[in-house]
Amino acid sequence: MAQNIYDNPAFFAGYSQLPRQVHGLDGAPEWPAIRAMLPPLAGKHVVDLGCGFGWASRWMAGQGAASVLGLDLSENMINRARQDTSASAITYDITDLETLELPQSQFDLAYSALAFHYVRDFARLVRMVHAALKPGGDFVFTIEHPIFMAAAHPHWIEDEDGRKTWPVNGYSVEGERRTDWFAKGVVKYHRTIATTLNSLITSGFTIREIKEFYPTAEQIAEVPALAEELERPMMLLVSAHRA
Repeated sequence: MAQNIYDNPAFFAGYSQLPRQVHGLDGAPEWPAIRAMLPPLAGKHVVDLGCGFGWASRWMAGQGAASVLGLDLSENMINRARQDTSASAITYDITDLETLELPQSQFDLAYSALAFHYVRDFARLVRMVHAALKPGGDFVFTIEHPIFMAAAHPHWIEDEDGRKTWPVNGYSVEGERRTDWFAKGVVKYHRTIATTLNSLITSGFTIREIKEFYPTAEQIAEVPALAEELERPMMLLVSAHRA
């Protein structure tokens, strides 16, 4: 079973104050880039893997999706999502992505935002998602960028000449990484970009688009702290297709 850190009271209290949780998709700088990768949703059947508070699930229903299944390990997340959702097209369930089995050829789109870096067996999950998609279905997800996860330092280091670097620790060494973020000992799983993409390819997906998210000049002007994201990519955005 995956670590259920989101039901840790201290973690959940801190996480709930993030701009992307207070303001929803408008508080996520990467959302415009993700939205551009999504297929038309009218009449489609969607599964939202690691749905959190249900922001994306509700948006997809608002775009005309016939059904949206939002899945998350956290009871806190699912309770909040249900509380904030009135659309009859959306169903939520508490589910561990490590052991999830979806019905075959059921969905037109599998979507996930910043959840898969908590999954130990990514290859198994990808195979299962491929089987759950209808022929012609799409798989769009975001993860914490492997370079960001492998950073040995929480912030860049400035040398004596004023040059900034972002140290990376054991990028080629895959596996469990622990970090302190709102709570101590948060478990994540580091995989290289090659492993991530090859898992998709060997499962039968065709990769359509990859984005290493950087904020725009307009976003930085509005939120100057985002300038730090220009030093190294924080998120990897992936669009894949099942033939």
